[in-house]
Amino acid sequence: MGETREQMRSRAARIGKVFARVYPKARISLDFETPWQCLAATILSAQCTDERVNRVTPALFREFPDARTTAAAKPERIEKLIASTGFFRQKTKSLMGAAKAIVERHRGEVPETMEDLVALPGVGRKTANVILGHVFGHPGFVVDTHVRRVTYRLGFTTSTDPDQIEADMGEILPPKEWTPFSMRLILHGRNICLARNPGCDSCPVSDDCPKVGVVASGRGKARPLRGRI
Repeated sequence: MGETREQMRSRAARIGKVFARVYPKARISLDFETPWQCLAATILSAQCTDERVNRVTPALFREFPDARTTAAAKPERIEKLIASTGFFRQKTKSLMGAAKAIVERHRGEVPETMEDLVALPGVGRKTANVILGHVFGHPGFVVDTHVRRVTYRLGFTTSTDPDQIEADMGEILPPKEWTPFSMRLILHGRNICLARNPGCDSCPVSDDCPKVGVVASGRGKARPLRGRI
């Protein structure tokens, strides 16, 4: 007999308490000072480490600190500044497209609703949830490759689709936990619940994991996220 929704909620609550103790800083590791800078840094973080993005953004933000200056920039200049983050042509297109839309539709200010955020060029639910949770304090469950892997292994979802995972977790967690829980899942995936060799022996939530001791294969492995982020 499968786990009931209430049992899953209770187990998630127990795991959340452990994660809060093990990973007390439940925030993204990207450096930013404004909503636009958070949005830009998150776009740059696709297929790139946060450490690399944090080395690139100071020069980028000195020259193009907001949506208006970014919208008016020469693409070649932005490409040069962000080249080391990879996929720099597509990222430049996303940055400038989002900046122009923000200037034209929102008077230069980053919007604070999911509907308006995902309507920006190059912005998907992952990026929108980062902005909602870390800039505006609204509930936002961020799904990246780590979250996809760890939520499946913990038995909270049977899907590999980011939108469905977000919906499944929204049924299990109270809204106030969406952002911190997802951030802690990312840290757990980076530090212990690795894709190829999960550290089950050192996992602080192994007692509540239905796949403890099982090396992930097939659906347990994360797949690259493509398209809008």
